[in-house]
Amino acid sequence: MKRVQAEKRQIQNISVTDIAEEGKGVGKAEELVLFIEKAVPGDLIDAEIIRKKKNFAEARIVQLIRPSEHRTEPFCPHFGVCGGCKWQHMSYDAQLIYKQKSVTNALERLGKVDTSITEPILPSFETRYYRNKLEFTFSNKRWLTNEDMQAGESQEMNALGFHVPLRFDKILDIETCYLQSNPSNEIRNRIREFALANNISFYDLRNHEGALRNLIIRSSSTGELMVIVVFAYASDEEVQKLMNFVQERFPQITSLLYILNQKKNDTIFDQEIKTFAGRDHIFEEMEGLTFKIGAKSFYQTNSMQAHELYMITRQFAGFSGDELVYDLYTGAGTIANFIAKGVKKVIGIEYVPTAIEDAKINSDINNINNTTFYAGDMKDILTASFVELHGKPDVIITDPPRAGMHADVVERLLEIESPKIVYVSCNAATQARDIALLNQKYSVTKIRPVDMFPHTQHVENVVLLELNS
Repeated sequence: MKRVQAEKRQIQNISVTDIAEEGKGVGKAEELVLFIEKAVPGDLIDAEIIRKKKNFAEARIVQLIRPSEHRTEPFCPHFGVCGGCKWQHMSYDAQLIYKQKSVTNALERLGKVDTSITEPILPSFETRYYRNKLEFTFSNKRWLTNEDMQAGESQEMNALGFHVPLRFDKILDIETCYLQSNPSNEIRNRIREFALANNISFYDLRNHEGALRNLIIRSSSTGELMVIVVFAYASDEEVQKLMNFVQERFPQITSLLYILNQKKNDTIFDQEIKTFAGRDHIFEEMEGLTFKIGAKSFYQTNSMQAHELYMITRQFAGFSGDELVYDLYTGAGTIANFIAKGVKKVIGIEYVPTAIEDAKINSDINNINNTTFYAGDMKDILTASFVELHGKPDVIITDPPRAGMHADVVERLLEIESPKIVYVSCNAATQARDIALLNQKYSVTKIRPVDMFPHTQHVENVVLLELNS
């Protein structure tokens, strides 16, 4: 019998049976559902309640009585403090099981979909160093770990790394990150050392002052490298000194850029990008196609898995060569250009104008002449008159952001009645919500989850919907 000790807010002998969307283990004590930080399905634990609501509570492990067979030793020293890679303590095979389960649960519960047709999740080829882009933050308020505080010595308070969860102004100083291959770690660590040695100030996120603000590193499968240093209140001398150092220390950088951002937020899409050395872009390749990647360009952050994701999308569409395809939320036109050679025409629509410019450039450099791109709000562009002008699509591919499609867009798809819709999603819950609305005219005939982000709870999912006869 599980026993609640009110005075200590502890619950004993909890069996962890599942894992929640945010990556926490799930257990139950009497009528109380527990969401337990760093718990793995199969663990038997004693837990302490951190926050209690009416029917559920957040908790932490006080004692691990019996570890799950799925539990493994995290390989990153920053695990548990850094907000990323929350599933490092669970074997990769188990991660895949629970990612697939999260997809089928969402589709069944929210979309009323028969998931017996679901194909096995496609694992990531690489489980470490799989990202082609990372963004780091400079801060003069470093997060001190328990080990730091126990050391009791004067601590260096400048940091270059990642935000600590729920603390916007605290940055965890990162020595080694296993998400992006070298020289990413070397570049970050040497820039930090140089800034400290030369008294270049780190950004104060509360007071909005300081010279160094952000560092963005992008790499490509072709071996090219982009480094963007974002300054805030830096002198011309500080900018030149640091950028000269980076250029001389890392001559392999293809595109060395910098930005002066004195806004209150970190977004760079409205900022001027200045080229210090090399090109203002790098190139990525996929299946014989070349994609130009600029500082503001969107590209899937796991290059190898992006190729797999797009191949599944193409396979689900089942092109014969004569189709008119609408590619909704086309971004930089990656999917549109990827499928263009196998269809009659592709029309891409995207909200961000700069992304559409990238899409057009990517068509041009690959000599693709059967694509057309439009920028604007999806619900405003995808009208009856638009379809009348361009023709009824044989296939619609939609790859919306995490929030899914606007209800007006779903309604428009029901009006268009394209024979096939291929729905690519990074959020199975909003995908299922949209499918529930499409169910009045469409049936789900294929489902394939794809793991793009090992050691996290995130999963992509591709669904084929076919118009009911």
